[in-house]
Amino acid sequence: MIFSYNWLQDYIKEKLPRPKKLAKLLTKHFTEVEEVKKEGKDFILDIDVKPNRGSDCFSHIGLAREVAAITGHTLRIPDLVSKEDKNLKTKDFVGVEVKAKKACFRYTARLIADVKVKPSPRWLKERLEVCGLQAINNVVDAVNYVMLETGQPLHAFDFKKLESRKSKAEGRELKKLIVRFAEKGEKIITLDHQRFELNENILVIADERNPVAIAGIKGGKGPEIDKETKIVVLESANFEPITIRKASRELKLKTDASWRFEHGLDPNLTEMAINRAANLIQELAGGRIGQGLIDLYPQKIKPKRIKLKLDYVERLLGVKIARREMTAILKRLGFKIIENKPLYLVVEVPTFRLDISIPEDLVEEVGRIYGYEKIPAVPPIGFLVPPERNLNFFWEELSKNILKEAGFTEVYNYSFINRQKAELFNYPQEKLIELENPISENQRYLSPSLVPNLLENVKENFKYFDEIKIFELGRIFQKLGTENRKLKIVEARKLNGLIGRKKGREEIFYELKGVVEILLEKMGIDDFEWIRSQSVSGKGLNFICHPQKWGAVKINQRIIGFLGEVSPKILEVLKLKGRVVLFELDFEELQKLASEERQYKPICPYPPATRDLAVLVPSSVPAGRVFDVINKTGGFLVKETELFDVYQGKEIPQGKKNLAFHLIYQAEDRTLEAKEIDKLHKRIIEALEKNPGWEVRK
Repeated sequence: MIFSYNWLQDYIKEKLPRPKKLAKLLTKHFTEVEEVKKEGKDFILDIDVKPNRGSDCFSHIGLAREVAAITGHTLRIPDLVSKEDKNLKTKDFVGVEVKAKKACFRYTARLIADVKVKPSPRWLKERLEVCGLQAINNVVDAVNYVMLETGQPLHAFDFKKLESRKSKAEGRELKKLIVRFAEKGEKIITLDHQRFELNENILVIADERNPVAIAGIKGGKGPEIDKETKIVVLESANFEPITIRKASRELKLKTDASWRFEHGLDPNLTEMAINRAANLIQELAGGRIGQGLIDLYPQKIKPKRIKLKLDYVERLLGVKIARREMTAILKRLGFKIIENKPLYLVVEVPTFRLDISIPEDLVEEVGRIYGYEKIPAVPPIGFLVPPERNLNFFWEELSKNILKEAGFTEVYNYSFINRQKAELFNYPQEKLIELENPISENQRYLSPSLVPNLLENVKENFKYFDEIKIFELGRIFQKLGTENRKLKIVEARKLNGLIGRKKGREEIFYELKGVVEILLEKMGIDDFEWIRSQSVSGKGLNFICHPQKWGAVKINQRIIGFLGEVSPKILEVLKLKGRVVLFELDFEELQKLASEERQYKPICPYPPATRDLAVLVPSSVPAGRVFDVINKTGGFLVKETELFDVYQGKEIPQGKKNLAFHLIYQAEDRTLEAKEIDKLHKRIIEALEKNPGWEVRK
């Protein structure tokens, strides 16, 4: 917003700082001054006044009040006492009716007779032009001048051009101004010759026949002030901001007046502004000011009072400001000290400060005028108490990250299944928990397992991918009868993962088995073992997996999970073409057994030696048995045994399979010689071939 430096000086008794220095002070204590520019004998200050200060600082007097508070200078306001003519009563000539009461908070009007409209004096023209307004004539320019001075928009009507009726009492001409919403289809031509069609959302000022102004935005062409004008009707009103904003946006008409009304103005400002404008018009154009002010102000706005505790100011700002200095700052800003107690102040907030409503607002006012640069930077002193560790979250995140690093993608499914899935996976009806009000038939039961929905994920993703690696950590629900006549429901966390391939080979079973082993080892669980499906018949994945292709994970004589290949019958019902291997771990048990402790060993300085071994065994022999023989025979010198291929083809006799292993030999205390490795490797071969039907391929 543009301000005149010379104009500001009129309201300050002492000499103002030079323009650039004043700009620095305003930037430090008020808001940013974007530009200081010389304009003739004056200087322009382009100031970024924030919207919350529109009620007082969209004016030269408001800004001068800030300057006086910052510099400690004396503010002087123009004399507002009007010299009224007792023989000319405003109410005998002008009447006001406010129909749109919610959109107009206050409406004031004055009459000035016998004016002489002519060009404005040079000083007034220069002031307006510096601020970006064009001079028109002394009456209109006076109205615009007062708007820039006080922040209150006003409008002047030519009394004779308003539609009227005769007063029955004395035969005088009575002109009535009506504040109402326009009727649909009403039209108005504004002062700049623009034609607008109005509707019920547009607030207007009308005479007894037509709209004469778009309220709060722009005056109409009809009753404009010209050289023939002798009697002026002044209006100064306060309109509801949202009503003006909507009308301005709808008409696409933005003016200095609408901009001010949109940000909210003090209703008590209207009287001060209209008196100031009447005095200035009388000074410039002569004439007589009618006695009395027409003032429709149904709900008067009174100053707020705020209790400000002195110790709270110190706590909030971080510095102790003397009581005398604090009260002086508040008074310079226009606040009144109603009570000055040892521990607190009661401050009366002037109605033009619409932005002040709570003690913190007053503290901010004191702080910015005092100077934020005077407040020392003191780092806060306190103790940071770390939150209690959430072990559930820790182990969940660790297990998820391990599986993600292994190439798996996490999925989230609803915890519901339908009747068909319950029957397909052979879940007993008496253990299923049925919802009283299911969203749909597909979500009738709480899911007793994560597997059914994971297989649905595979089915959908097989449309786009040949291989799927997914996992889910979620909750399952089972009904375990009743206890004390109350239904007993078990809720448990399960970790399930699977690998699905359209053209699968047997190694995906061992691949997933290796993933599970990596998961257990990284969670600090070393003492686990795999047991055959025959040893746990009737448990776990028995109804889901192939009878001969699944097993269990056992720790401390307790089964905590299962691994197996999904039965071809289930895949056929689900119309899944390919192979799917999955695992399920009881996460509650897994978390109890998991440990963050790690035992690290130094890297062995002696080189390893690798030998490959291919063993032909019956198809029914699990690879685990071959592992056991190799590790038992090789002892601590066999550092690692890795199954890298399982083959059953034309070259292999029927009923047999070929298992290929990498054997890594390494000693902790020496470099193994070739003769020693060959001897140990031969001993392993002999141990393998002692088993009936086993043959080590040369």
